[in-house]
Amino acid sequence: MNNQAITSATADGKMATINKKFRTTGMTTGALSGLTYGIYTVLVLVAGYYKPLAGAAGVLAGPYVCSGLNDLFAGIWLTAYNAKSGRLREMGRSLNTFPGKMIVIGSILGGPIANGAYLVGLALAGAYAIPISALCSLFGAIFAWIFLKQKITKRVMVGMLVCVGGAIIINWAKPEGSDNFTLGIIFSFVAAICWALEGVFSTYGGAMIDTDVAVNLRQLISGFVDLFIILPIVGGVAGMGLLGGTLLAGIPAIWLAIAGLSAAVSFLCWYKSNSTVGCAVGMSLNVTYAFWGVFFCILFLGQAVTPQIIIGSVVIVLGAIVVTMNPLDLFRKGV
Repeated sequence: MNNQAITSATADGKMATINKKFRTTGMTTGALSGLTYGIYTVLVLVAGYYKPLAGAAGVLAGPYVCSGLNDLFAGIWLTAYNAKSGRLREMGRSLNTFPGKMIVIGSILGGPIANGAYLVGLALAGAYAIPISALCSLFGAIFAWIFLKQKITKRVMVGMLVCVGGAIIINWAKPEGSDNFTLGIIFSFVAAICWALEGVFSTYGGAMIDTDVAVNLRQLISGFVDLFIILPIVGGVAGMGLLGGTLLAGIPAIWLAIAGLSAAVSFLCWYKSNSTVGCAVGMSLNVTYAFWGVFFCILFLGQAVTPQIIIGSVVIVLGAIVVTMNPLDLFRKGV
């Protein structure tokens, strides 16, 4: 009897150790996903400072070249990673399944539409676009209520109102010299909505497909659609010329390749976090990219520091955390 009690206590201790390790891994990768996406944001902006991207004609061509090359480079990095891990055959097999098709739909929503809109928002509204895009967790809760019949609790409602309050603060006064500021904010809202929709599709597909494969497919599909379908439509011959010029210029392409690596790490860490501590906690940690993106823009790119952007960014991040989880869960054991 005593031996059974000792064995049971030992098993419980080992399980507690495993749970603690999983939690630590999930919290670490979730935080890293937010940090690396903030870095990605700054790297893409840096690439846009170089010719021929700098001063490129049109509102859409430059951002879609950046978005497409970034996602394509991210897909190449991930393909190399999956090749080393022996998962390349899974990519073709996954595309032929229904969950794989859900990943494709999510890829188009989250890549060409959302990421393209995000970069247009950054080009027109600067760092102000970053926290607005973090409203994706707010829209995610709304879409989960509409499509997945998940009830919106009082806590989620409070978080949603906090997010809206942060968006109002950021848009309270237009920065001087930003003629297209409002348009940039609108594009950022489009990004938030489409990233939320991507979550609905990718959650279903990602639950049945290896997450490393799913993220790889997402980035490759997004890059190809951006560069070879959307760019010719929005930029025409000039847009394709901008793509060729960017690759030949070398320096902006290198910055975008590094940005692609950062984006690839961010997505892999986010999916890893979701699988270990749950989607709610993982998303809460991921949306901290809004803080990191603004912080790095201020630190490295000379973004003006105003109470408007600082307070609005913090409010939106806090609201996003409340929407996706009970903040007290971060401090509870065994969650």
